[in-house]
Amino acid sequence: MINVNSVTLQFGKDPLFKNVNISFTDNNCYGLIGANGSGKSTFLKVLSGELEPNAGSVSVPKGQRISVLRQDHFAFNEERVLDTVIQGHKHLHEIMLERDKLYNKSDFNDNDGHYLAELEDEFNKLDGWSIEAEAAKLLSSLGVKDELHAQKMKQLGANMKVRVLLAQALVGNPDVLLLDEPTNHLDMETCMWLEEFLIEFNNTAVVVSHDRHFLNKVCTHIADIDFGKIQLYAGNYKFWSQSRELALRQRQDKNRKVEEKRKELLDFIARFSANAAKSRQATSRKKTLEKLNLEEIKPSSRKYPYVELVFDKDAGNDLLSVKGLGKTVDGEVIFKDFSLDLNKGEKTAFIGPNDEIKTALFEVLTGEAEATAGEYQWGKAVKYSYFPKDFGPYFQTDLPLIDWLRQYSQNHDEGFIRSFLGKMLFGGDDVFKSVRVLSGGEKVRCMLARVMLSKANTLILDEPTNHLDLESITALNEGLVRFNGTLILASHDHAIVQSVADRIVEITPKGYIDRPHYTLDEYYKNENIKAQRVKLY
Repeated sequence: MINVNSVTLQFGKDPLFKNVNISFTDNNCYGLIGANGSGKSTFLKVLSGELEPNAGSVSVPKGQRISVLRQDHFAFNEERVLDTVIQGHKHLHEIMLERDKLYNKSDFNDNDGHYLAELEDEFNKLDGWSIEAEAAKLLSSLGVKDELHAQKMKQLGANMKVRVLLAQALVGNPDVLLLDEPTNHLDMETCMWLEEFLIEFNNTAVVVSHDRHFLNKVCTHIADIDFGKIQLYAGNYKFWSQSRELALRQRQDKNRKVEEKRKELLDFIARFSANAAKSRQATSRKKTLEKLNLEEIKPSSRKYPYVELVFDKDAGNDLLSVKGLGKTVDGEVIFKDFSLDLNKGEKTAFIGPNDEIKTALFEVLTGEAEATAGEYQWGKAVKYSYFPKDFGPYFQTDLPLIDWLRQYSQNHDEGFIRSFLGKMLFGGDDVFKSVRVLSGGEKVRCMLARVMLSKANTLILDEPTNHLDLESITALNEGLVRFNGTLILASHDHAIVQSVADRIVEITPKGYIDRPHYTLDEYYKNENIKAQRVKLY
């Protein structure tokens, strides 16, 4: 449990949030949401005690332990992987170090013996004998193989370091768990494991995430940073989002009677509470939801870009044929013997824990790299647009945004370009900013604008949601659902893949599984596919 009492935090003239009063209680998971720059990560630092508010206080009951997902990937470079995880339980780790020091002491005396007895008692109370086994189990569950546990952190790649630091935050059953973007760099299976961990977590959790599926699965409440305030809502992200839309529609319909509005809201609440993520909390949550009224649910101040993907020419029936394709780099097999016939209008999602494989395949198919073996052939009427995972080279220029986008448009009229940029949330003088200094999210919106202007009938998108906020991800998701062309997609966003893809291809160095007419959830639940997947890893 953690209590926030009249907290205000301000940088410069305007406060990020003012006079915040919230209690985060046990057996609940709170999704902290807000537009980019609203102060989500900063608020987590206030909760953890890393940052002092300008006014107010944060209190935690005596003896309760706060655990934080650390963002510094280099802080533990000289530590063993397993030791790094154990350090997440700071008090227990300090006791372990003191014990070792005393056991190795050459001039051990009676006072040392009394002190050691106290340490041993505390060590037992904290279940210290099982901490190494728990740390190893967490690492394995997060995809960090046993042979890596004894290595130093500096020997691990960035993706593995993220998983170790996540295990560090989870170890030892903390009383309060603060997670900032915990699903970053995790494959879908590991994300699903983390979802189940948090669903069963009986203490207090506060998470920041851009993954809507994750927020829907784990959250019992949403803490929304908007209008300079933090408002708490019972329910998951989907409930929050739909109730906001409902509230906005009702405010726009001024002729409807107040009681009719209330009935519509309560009907919606009843439907939601019947599908609670944590069934044991459904009853108490329903009581909370029924106390809500229209005035408590305000329309959001957030803005959504407009993503509309259309093409000017049909792709024809012969779309893509791939035969025995392979890629090897410096003697290492990235993928091999890959064959695929892609049909017009299919939306194919490529999945698997190794992002390098998917990126390498996309680079080969777009001519960015050469295959080591095999061949592929695009249909003559196919016009594709490629959104690469590494889009940095597109922005190594000082061109103003309006001129950068103009080079990808057949219509060079300034009014047209300005209008298009406005749809992507670039207004006023923003259009004259150098593209070199744009934020990651702004660059992704630029790349999406480039894709839209191409009017391609086939899209190849490699992790297009990286750096985007929830609003932009939602807009992209809706645009991809409406898109009538062919889609080749790699994404860790469960919600997008589930709602868009009608074909799943899982590819590894050992082989691949191709399943047309499958959604993502159907793919993971199929017992025959589970057996096949075991052979791939």
